Amino acid sequence: MRKLTPGVLSESQWLTTLLTKVRPMRKRPDTLETLSIALELLRRIPRGRKISAAELHTQLNAAGLARDIRTIQRQLEMLTRQFDIERDDSCSPYGYRWKELAKGMTLPSLTEQESLLLTLAEQHLNNLLPAKLMRSMNSFFAQARSNIGPHSSAKREREWLQKVRVVSETQPLLPPKIKPGVFDEVSNALYANRWLALEYKNAAGKSSQTEVMPLGLAQQGPRLYLVCRFPDYDNERSLALHRITSARATPREFERPKEFDLKKYDNDGRFGFGEGKQIRLTFRISKAAGQHLLESPLSLDQQVVELEDHYEISATVVDSARLQWWLRGFGDAVGDVSRKELLASETKTAL
Repeated sequence: MRKLTPGVLSESQWLTTLLTKVRPMRKRPDTLETLSIALELLRRIPRGRKISAAELHTQLNAAGLARDIRTIQRQLEMLTRQFDIERDDSCSPYGYRWKELAKGMTLPSLTEQESLLLTLAEQHLNNLLPAKLMRSMNSFFAQARSNIGPHSSAKREREWLQKVRVVSETQPLLPPKIKPGVFDEVSNALYANRWLALEYKNAAGKSSQTEVMPLGLAQQGPRLYLVCRFPDYDNERSLALHRITSARATPREFERPKEFDLKKYDNDGRFGFGEGKQIRLTFRISKAAGQHLLESPLSLDQQVVELEDHYEISATVVDSARLQWWLRGFGDAVGDVSRKELLASETKTAL
C-alpha cells in the first residue's frame, strides 16, 4: 500500500484514513481512544529532528492522555508503516520524524498570524506554565517557529518579532540560577494540587526542610516566587525559587483554599514586602520627576495640587518596603512625606 503523504489530505481525510487503520480493533471499547492517541502522535512527531517514544510518552501524559510506553511504541510502528514517517533504529532509543519532503501533521491549520502569537506566547510564558505542559507543547511551538522561519513566506510576521519588546522599568538584572529539576517539581505540584517537599535556604544562608502547599507562582522581574502555606498555618508566604535547593512533588493531594486569591495577594503588596495595610500617602515631588504621575496615577483616587515648581500628590496605596524604596529612589526630588493609616471602610473603592 502506498504511504500517505502529509499535506495532500484534508483533516477529515486524515480521520477517515486512521479509522480504516484501527477498524480491525472495532470490537474493542477503546477504538476511539486509539484513534485519539494516533492523531496526537501524528501532531507531535516533528520535522527536522527526531523524537523518541519515551519523549512522546511524556508529552501525552502531560496532556492528560496517559498510556503505557508499549502502547505508544505499537502506535508508532503502525504510523511508520502507513504514513510518511521514518524511524531511526541505528541507535537506542529509536527516533521518529516526518521525512524531509513531508509537511507533517502538526497543527496543519495554523495560520501565520497564529504562529506569531504562539511564538510570542512561548517566549513570555516559559516560566508561567507547568514544565510538563510546556514540554507537551514543544512540537506545536516548533511548528509555529517553522511557519514564520527564515525559509517561510511570513515576512511581516517574522519582522514583527523584531519590532516588539518588553522593557524593564528598573536596572536589568540577570535571573538567579534555579537548581536543576526544582522548577519542574514546583510547577507540577502546583498544577496537580499536591504537597511539595522541599529544602530551602533563606537569605541568611540557613537551611530547612519542610512540606508546603503550593498556591501560586509569580514572576517579579528576573525572579520567580512560590506562594505557599506551611503545615498548620492559614497564611501565605513567598519563597524565592532560586533559594530552593531541592524539591519533590509528593503523591498527596490537597484541597485548594477557596479564600486564597493570588491577585489579591499581589494587590495587598505582598510581593513588595507589605502586609496589605492601606494608607493615605501625601508627598511633594518636583515637576520634572513627578510628571509621569499625572499620566500613570498611583491610585484611582489620586489627587494632585500644582504648585510653582512642585506637585503635591495624595493617593491611597498599600504600605510596603517597595513603596519606601520607590520614594527614596527620587532622592531630593521628593519631600514632605506623610502617611495616614486608613480604616477598612475608607479603602473599598480607593485602589
